[in-house]
Amino acid sequence: MISGLGEMSPEQLLQAAEEGLLEGRRVEVEKLEVLLAWADAFSGDPQDEPNAVPIRHGGPRLIALGGEGTPKVSDLAVAEMAIARQESVFTTRRRTADAFDLRHRLPLLWAGLQALRCEPWVGTKVASMSRKLTLEQVALVDVAVAEALDEAPARILQIAEAKIIEADSVAHQERINRNRTRKGAWCSRKKPGESVEGEAAGVGSVFARIDDADVEAHRQIIEDLATALAANAPAPAEGEEPLPMDHWRAEAFAMLADPAAVLAFLRGETTADAPDTAEVPEAPATSPATAPTAAQVVVHVSANAETGALGPVARVEGLGPMLLSQVRDLLRRHANVTVTPVIDLHTGRSVNGYEHPTDVKLRTELRTIGDVFPHATGSFTRTGRAPDHDHTVAYDKHGPPGQTGDHNDTPLRRHHHRAKTHAGYTVFQLGPDRWIWGTPHGLHRLVTTSGTTAITRGEYYALKALAINLAGDLVA
Repeated sequence: MISGLGEMSPEQLLQAAEEGLLEGRRVEVEKLEVLLAWADAFSGDPQDEPNAVPIRHGGPRLIALGGEGTPKVSDLAVAEMAIARQESVFTTRRRTADAFDLRHRLPLLWAGLQALRCEPWVGTKVASMSRKLTLEQVALVDVAVAEALDEAPARILQIAEAKIIEADSVAHQERINRNRTRKGAWCSRKKPGESVEGEAAGVGSVFARIDDADVEAHRQIIEDLATALAANAPAPAEGEEPLPMDHWRAEAFAMLADPAAVLAFLRGETTADAPDTAEVPEAPATSPATAPTAAQVVVHVSANAETGALGPVARVEGLGPMLLSQVRDLLRRHANVTVTPVIDLHTGRSVNGYEHPTDVKLRTELRTIGDVFPHATGSFTRTGRAPDHDHTVAYDKHGPPGQTGDHNDTPLRRHHHRAKTHAGYTVFQLGPDRWIWGTPHGLHRLVTTSGTTAITRGEYYALKALAINLAGDLVA
């Protein structure tokens, strides 16, 4: 236990927090190293030992725990290590398999973990996810993940997921086909007593396993219908809070049981068959939706440098990595599909007004993917709340032209924007996708599209000299 915490300055507490983080990572890596050393000590064939009990009589044998290319270990030796770790044998086997895969199949990722660059649980998760790949296939995952270790855990795992799909797209298509044979929908049935205890009285649950494309179609119609219901709901009584959108989404889902009532509501018609609930508002006087809402799907694809061929994996904003065949499925309900031009993220633009133009905002969000506050995890998706596009260098209405553009745009979630504005943070922009931050009590960070890196005070001031204050070469 750290003594004297109450007497520490804010700077000392921040230092203690950073040291504690690294120490925690170091301990977890050491646990993996202990497992590896134990497994190495029992990697010889126990059947070669003098007077070994034959396998057919229950004697020890070598088993493979990790993926292709990892060594074997005596099965009975794992039990004793599980006792030392105070966990089940199954858990110890699984963690030993992760350690084997990291050392023998993901050496770049393993080196990053030993350098304490990210949380060890992220590395073991990647090892588990990629276990069925061959040695040649898993090398693709290793390189991509090692290059992304400064990013948020969720982003690292998303990159790993995409590369695993890319490395063996045939196996992924087989997973999709297999899962599609296991689709279903289930409605809850109350057990005796549930109606008078807990949260089951008067409500039930519905769960369904359906195609990704069908999930998105349901999500969109429920969101459209819920928005219409909320917009036409009576105003809440004085002192009452309006019902949350989750409530209206539930009402919208319930209305789908009567498609005729849904159509009548959306068309502004009255019907005797409307849902029997006082909380559903009257049909609107004018139609909130007379045709299916247009769908916008933002897809990130890469082309082979030699052949120009696309895929086989694309990243769909809000959905993650998908095979190109799955992307086509998302659009199968739409008779008219418009493909917008590829956005060149290497170009820039500046304007003389205060507001960032739509094309600048879009390029910034596509470049950064998420909030550029240090170590932020929030991603920008088409269904999420739009970020605040803050001027890195404050806009001066009496200042020079060209202050607004790619060169002076820091996309932040609202809370981070408030912290930057009011809590004493400093931030400088080194380019359209690079920022340096200083915190109120002396921490310094470099944020790029590859994540957040801790830098020293000296590095911060050296980089600050390179900060862009005007449009300069980025003006298009």
